[in-house]
Amino acid sequence: MFDPSTRILVIDDMMTMRKLVSKVCKELGFMDLTEASDGALGWEALANAKPPIGLVISDWNMPNCTGFDLLKRVRGDQRFKELPFVMVTAESENSQVIDAIKAGVSNYIIKPFTADTLKEKLEAVHKKILAGK
Repeated sequence: MFDPSTRILVIDDMMTMRKLVSKVCKELGFMDLTEASDGALGWEALANAKPPIGLVISDWNMPNCTGFDLLKRVRGDQRFKELPFVMVTAESENSQVIDAIKAGVSNYIIKPFTADTLKEKLEAVHKKILAGK
């Protein structure tokens, strides 16, 4: 699993969802969480973070900048192209999942989800990172 000191950016336009994801992350032992209410604010938080963000957990459907648009922007920036990025969404259509995979998403979680699901997906992302080293 990721180191508990990993800085996590949680992005969702619904405050209740941000709080839920943050709560689960804290239950998993993570201590450094930053939240943003849309992809544009998420990009600002990511680009200006000191110390840097180590994991992004983002909703897909948001105003101003969707999670999918943010993912493409993150993958297009040399600084963040390897950054673990997990998409959390109610969208379960195969075409969207395929689009997210093609854009470089690290993993995909369909709402509603459980704490165990989030933990499993984060563990899978971490294993991929270790396998790539």
